[in-house]
This record gives sequence, structure tokens and C-alpha cells, in this order.
Amino acid sequence: MARNIDKEVKDYRHDSSKRKNNPPAGMAGQGRTPETPKQEYAYNPHLSPILRSDPHGDVDKIHELLQKAQHQKLTPEETEKIAKTLKHHEPWLEWAGKQEAKSFTVDPVALHVHERVSAKAILKVAERENVQRNLFADPQQTYDKAVEFYKHDVDWTNRLILGDSLMVMSSLAQREDLAGKVQMIYIDPPYGIKFSSNFQPTVFQRDVKDRDQDLTREVEQIKAYRDTWTLGIHSYLAYLRDRLIVAKDLLTDSGSIFVQISDENVHRVRNLMDEVFGVENYVSLITYRTTTGMSQKSAPVRVNDYLIWYAKNKETIKFRRLFMESEIDTKNFNKLEEINGEHRTMTEFERLKPGNIDHNSRTFQTAPVHSKGEGDKTAREFEGKKWTIPAGSWRYSLDGFQRLGKVGRISQEKTVIRAIRYFDDFPLQEVTSNWTDTGPELSKSYVVQTNIRPIQRCLHMTTDPGDLVLDPTCGSGTTAYVAEKWGRRWITIDTSRVSIALARQRLLTASFEYYKFKDEANGVGGGFVNKNVPHITLGSIAQNTALDPIFEKHEPILTAKLEILNNALAGITDDIRTTLQAKLADKERREGKRSITDADRRRWQLPDTAWQEWEVPFDTDPDWTEVLKVALTDYRNAWRAKMDEVNQCIADASDGEELVDQPEVDRKRIRVSGPFTVEAVQPPEEYLDMESPIGGEPDDLDDTFDDTNTDRHEDVNAEAYLDKMIRLLREDGVKFPDDKKQKFATLEPLEADVLHAEGTWENGDSDRQVAVAFGPEHGPVTVMQVEDCLPIASRLGYDELVFAGFSFDGAAQTIIQNNPNPRVQIHMANINPDVVMDDLLKETSTTQLFTVFGLPRTQLDNTDNGEYIITMEGVDVYNPVDNTVSSAGADKVAAWFIDSDYDGRTFCITQAFFPDKNAWSKIARDLKGVIDTESFETFSGTVSLLFPAGKHRCVAVKVIDPRGNEVMRVYDLEE
Repeated sequence: MARNIDKEVKDYRHDSSKRKNNPPAGMAGQGRTPETPKQEYAYNPHLSPILRSDPHGDVDKIHELLQKAQHQKLTPEETEKIAKTLKHHEPWLEWAGKQEAKSFTVDPVALHVHERVSAKAILKVAERENVQRNLFADPQQTYDKAVEFYKHDVDWTNRLILGDSLMVMSSLAQREDLAGKVQMIYIDPPYGIKFSSNFQPTVFQRDVKDRDQDLTREVEQIKAYRDTWTLGIHSYLAYLRDRLIVAKDLLTDSGSIFVQISDENVHRVRNLMDEVFGVENYVSLITYRTTTGMSQKSAPVRVNDYLIWYAKNKETIKFRRLFMESEIDTKNFNKLEEINGEHRTMTEFERLKPGNIDHNSRTFQTAPVHSKGEGDKTAREFEGKKWTIPAGSWRYSLDGFQRLGKVGRISQEKTVIRAIRYFDDFPLQEVTSNWTDTGPELSKSYVVQTNIRPIQRCLHMTTDPGDLVLDPTCGSGTTAYVAEKWGRRWITIDTSRVSIALARQRLLTASFEYYKFKDEANGVGGGFVNKNVPHITLGSIAQNTALDPIFEKHEPILTAKLEILNNALAGITDDIRTTLQAKLADKERREGKRSITDADRRRWQLPDTAWQEWEVPFDTDPDWTEVLKVALTDYRNAWRAKMDEVNQCIADASDGEELVDQPEVDRKRIRVSGPFTVEAVQPPEEYLDMESPIGGEPDDLDDTFDDTNTDRHEDVNAEAYLDKMIRLLREDGVKFPDDKKQKFATLEPLEADVLHAEGTWENGDSDRQVAVAFGPEHGPVTVMQVEDCLPIASRLGYDELVFAGFSFDGAAQTIIQNNPNPRVQIHMANINPDVVMDDLLKETSTTQLFTVFGLPRTQLDNTDNGEYIITMEGVDVYNPVDNTVSSAGADKVAAWFIDSDYDGRTFCITQAFFPDKNAWSKIARDLKGVIDTESFETFSGTVSLLFPAGKHRCVAVKVIDPRGNEVMRVYDLEE
């Protein structure tokens, strides 16, 4: 296939922006993460938002009581009334548990970089070119700097983060100095209270029902649901309030926050945001269309949702006006100007369907040339007559009036003159707070996927290219996609691995138009070259002195052409005049007097001797002499040349409106997503406190409902969780591949910090000492936990070490797979998430709760030319619904990736494969002729492209299952 060498593949880089060097997942245990204390955020106790108020009107009595206090002592009841009224003089929103807590604390957890993703790097591989690490914006730091986490600034990359949004946002603010750096935050919180309505269990399943098998088994999602809805709307409000408070800390002084919400809770969330941001910083409530209609049994069809918009500081808010095309109002703009200058009224056909209007015609309306008030009332001359105004004064000065006349902006209508205003003087209308053109997303990849248009509008109104946008409710990555499309930096967060998998694929396989920069040296941060639409007003034309030289240039030309035309008129005989008059009479007889247009009269009612310039016909008649036809054509061409220059001058002199959502496109370039990282929080480690929590002095009774002592609660929760896990493991044992079941003869808790239990197997293996380490209750087993446990298990003489977790991050799997201490046999056992879902399931599994399954089945082959190729044969897929491990084929995975030069620090995707045949279809279409189609077809298959050995002589393969979980396999090319 011929290569299209004229089209270049580019991405946007934000060279002027930096970020901190977060720990690479593979090095998390080798460096030291700076201690960052838990951050305490205080609630505002004075603006407390059932909506409570002062139902007795006591506030109206304050003035009277204060007057009384100047002359005599108030009674205790009167004093108390003043105090209560001053405290609660405004309405406020109240909910269960709100008054008890005065603040909340958040652990600003470390964020570990697990993947570096670069669409451009993958396309380089598809083009059979070598991949440079700078394509991933990999800082490539020396070891001593790489382990100094959060100490160095590195090049910016966008960020896709797995974790609780509250902890992640606090980490961004406290560890990475991003407080006051985010320009826009977009939050799409859960709308409803049903668990199944908020989460998607697998990448492929979007039809979610209220069945056990449809519920997500991600422990992070389960925790998020409980945090949000344990007490129904009460915990929902507390959940949202906490995140709004931290979000406010991240916003710039000119920043904005949008919360997308349905009518079910819009009133509550509005009151909540009044508290957090202040009533004075409320900007707007935007109503936007979401569906063609959601039927309700006892209410009208619902078609809208809402965006609640607040500013960090409304006085300094960044706001860009948006415009959209106006539809022609043919009731008011009911006249047309043809290209030859003829004015006529629209036909019924044109009025009812404006699309039928010839594109060369200009629609216009007329407006008064006078205004109310005192001023110049002197009669003025126009087209050979003196004109006065009925009342008031002339709207324009005499010079301005004459300019309007010379550019054809004054029209005679029977007994008055009026000014002409064309529809295309400004064919746009400002976008209001009611958006009716934001219908549903037709093709969704996520159960609650948001249409891109509402987010686009929010982004354009409140940000500029290069600004930072944050979405703590990632979903399918719509906000990140929109931000990438329009050259904004982005960070997006979600607790769901399914969401992360969908967003990664969406961004990696996207292609965009390449927008031109205002300043190439400043890149994206300098802004785009945006379309500018003239905003023409009659007043600006009247004051435009730049028109005067144009008049001076063209008037002599038109005068000469008019003289030639009038000379040609002398050649018209009486017979011709009679014929022309007959045509006029015939039309009037057939169609009525009202059918006769100004153009008809000019064409058929020829003057005796000469035309004035305002009487010249617009077109010729076949019965005219050839000399007259040529003369009129020459005159009209000269008139058209003048008007084209006039109109250009008018447009150039207008202030104009910059359309920030319509940048100029460079058609010689195609753009893909810039580099981004996939990150995850470092979950807190669980440990057993062998000392009884009961003892010592009793707690202060006043703190019974105080939620601020979170450390104590977390310790108690961790102990209960580990105690439950040890009991279940002791009862059920571990299921290994090939249905081998191992039960424990003994299993007792340990006092160690990192190893949680020890025991021995039944079935003749009683001499083998087994240690057990449980992963976090709400997170994966991490590389730090593995690296902490391995040397201790070896030193204490254990023969086997079982890591039991709800999931395992890729770096942890690599360490376990490459077991650096072969003396200790290591097992990865997945815990059935049902053990923490008792209250959410109709039926709960009680057997086979701990299951070990193998690595992805991949084959690495060395070819004759020294290059390598990988075949992905399948993977053991764990189904937490029925607690089984099945050997699935390659077509059952959600995605698989290759890092052809794995450095042990971070997985850099050099080849990306999605069984979904349509995943790469759009970008393949856009890059047709630039990259071979066969390469994109390969990226939907099970056999990789050829690749050479890299600097580190190590290859990693990562497979993503339908639930977003990942398994990794690492090949050492030296072996």
C-alpha cells in the first residue's frame, strides 16, 4: 500500500508543566516515601445545610429586643432567643451524623506508577520503528534519584488513577503541591441508591440487572458503595461533602467545579455546595437533555439532568463565552437580498423552510433609524428625497447616516426609511444555561457513560489549552477523552478496575484533529488559533472611517459606468418600451398587483432619459438591446466589486467573537493521545494488634459520636478483618490448580507486622511450615508488601508463603513469579470478594474462598533474524461470582499488552492488543496510508509483531481479564 508521507502523526506535550516523581510500582519497596501526616479538613459549623429554617420569624424580633436592651435588662428567655436566632438565621441542610463530626481526616496516600502509555510509541512499533523511552515521557532517572520519591520534578504526563477519590485528591494536594493548580473539576457522582445501578461488573457487560451475578466484585467498589449509601441519603451527602471540600482545595482562584446530577438529589447537592463554596460563588444551574424520554408512572416524561456550577471565587472566575449557530427567525428576518442587490420578500416556500433559500442570498430585517431622546432631528437627504423622523432623534450622526447609505444599509419602505440588519452580521447566539442539543450517547462502553458535549461545553467555558482538568469519577474516561481532545492536561480517578480498563482503551485507541498553535514556541500552553466571527453592528459601520477611502476609489468608477449605461438607454426604441410595458401588465393581470417586485419595475419601466444610481435595474430583459445588456452587466460587476471590498472592510473592523471551541485544524497532521500513566494508591497494610482494645480508662462519653479518632477505628477494623480472614482460611483451606485442595492442620495468628498467620498443611505435608500474608481489605497486594514479607519469611524458616488478596498488582506478580528467594515457595491466592459482600448478596458463598490460579499462557519464540515474537494462548480467568477458575482462550480477555524492554520499574506498553475488532478501527481509518492496515489487524489478534531485544533484555506480558484484573508474566532474554 502506498504510504501517505504528507500526513504526520503527532501528540500534544505539555513541556512547560511538571509533576512530581511518584514511585514506580517496581521500585516502591526500594526507596523511601516521605512521611506526610494525615490531613484534617474542618467542616463549617456556622452554615449547616430535612431543610431547616426559622419557622417562627424570630429573626424579625431581633431589632425590637436589641432596642429594649439599651434601656432595660433582657430576660434569660429573650437573651436565648437572640442567640438562637443569630446562629440559625439562614436555612440549612441537616442530615444524620452531620452535627457530631467537626472535621474529617484523610490519609494522603502515595500513588504508584504501574504503567506508562503512549499511543505514539505503539504506532512506531506498527511502523516497524524503534521505540524511544522519551515517547512515554519516562524521566529515565538514575537509581539514586529514582528512589527519592516525590523529591524531583519530571515532565508532565496525564494520569489515570485507581483508588478512592478522597485519598487521591488529598495526595495530589499534599504530596504533589497541586493545591490551587486545578482549573476545572467535573464530578459525576452516583445518582441513585441501588448498588447495581452504579457499577459495571465486567468490561463486556453493560446490561446490568439487580442479580447477584451482575454485581461488581471489586472490593474497592464495594467500599465506595458502602461509604456512599450505608445510611442512604445521609451518608451520600457526607460522602459528597468530604470530596467537595478537598476538591475546593485543589481549585485555582479562577477555577470552576461542575457536579452532574439528576432531579432526585439536585436540590440537596445545591444546598451542600452552598455550604462548601459559599452562596456568593454559585454560578449557574445548567439543564441539559440526556434522553429522548424516560417514562415515569406518576410524573411527566423526564428528559433532563443538571450541572451545578460553582466557582472557587466568582470575582476572579475564568469564563469564556460560547456561541452556537442561530436558526433563521423568518418571522422577523423575512426579506432577502440577492447577489445582484435586489431586495424582495421571502416566498412562503422559503419562509417555512429556510434551507430552501439560495446560499448566495442574504436574509435581513429592517430597524428604525431613529431613537428616543433628544438629539439631531434635521431632515436628511436619501435617494434624492428629504426625510424626517416621526419622533425622537436620528440614531446615527450625519456622517454615519451617509456611510450607511453608501454601503446599502438604508432602505426605503413606502413612506419611511429604515436601516438594514443582515442575519449574517452575527449568525450566532450565545449558549444559555438550557442545553437541548446534548442527546444521549448512542454507543456506550460503560453503563453510566456521559455524553461528551456537556463536558466539552464546561471545559470550553472555564479552561484554556494547557490548563489542568480533574475528574474524580472517571467511569469510561469521558472527561479525560474530552480534555485530551482539546489540549488540556487531565487527571481522572476511579475505584473500579473495569473503569480503568475501559478508559485506558478509549484513550489509547483515540485519534483527534491537530489544532494549530498561536505560538509554536509555547506549544499547547500558548493556545490555539481559533476561528473569529465578525460581530457587525449598524453603529460600528456608521463609525467606520476606513470605508471612506473605498467610497472615494469606487464612486468615480461607478459614475463612469452609469454614464455608459444611460447612453445605451438612448438606443431603446418605443416598440421595445411598449413590449416591456406589456410584460409588466401581463404579470400584474395574471398574478396580481402585489406580485410586482421592485426588480420587475426597474427592468420593464425604463426611464425616459436616465437612471439615478438608486434606480439601476438588477437584471436585463431579453428584449433589451445588446449594448444595454452589456452596459448593465458592467455596472453591476463594478457595483459588486465595491460591495465586496466594503463588506470585507466592515468585517475587518468589527470587534468579532473568538470561538474558543472552533480552533483551526492542520489537515497535514493527525493526532493521538499524549503519554499518560496508569497509577494506583498504596493501600494501608493490615496488622494484628494482639493487645486487647478493652482496658485502660473509659472513653469520654462526649466523644461517643465523634468520628475524628479515625486511627483507632481503622486499627479495630483491620483487626476484625484479619481475624475473619484467618478463621475463613482455617475452615476452608486453599484450592490449587487441577482442583487440588489443601486444608490447614493448624493456622494461628502471628504478632508480626507483615506476616499475619502461620500453620501447617494436612494431607501428609504437616512438616512444611506455611506463613500467610493477607492483602488489604480494600486494595491489591502490592510489591511493597511482597518485598517486605519475603525476607522475613525466609529468615524465620518458612517453607511456603501464601499471599491472599482480592487482587494483585502487576509489579507484585512479577516479584512472586521471579521469586528471588527460591527457598520459600510462594503462592498467590485470590480471596472470593463475597466474603465482604454479605449485606449486598441474596446468597453468599461459603466454600472455596481462597483460590490459586496460574500465569497467562504465553509463548515467547526467537526468530531466525534474532527478533522475538509472543503468542498469547489464553489465561486462567477467576470468576468470583461462582468462585471458579476456568482456562479461557485468548478471545475471552479484555486486553493484553507487551513491554518489549521491561526495566522492572514501570510497565511501558509497546504493543497493545484488544480482541474487540472495532477497538483500533477509527484510528486505522484516520491513519490509512500512514501505517499499514495489517498492523492494526494484528492488534486485534493473539500473535505479536516482531520486536528486537531491548536494553534490559527483559520482556513483560500483561493480560487484563474482563473484570479489569491484571496478570503478568516476565521473560528474561538472557536465560
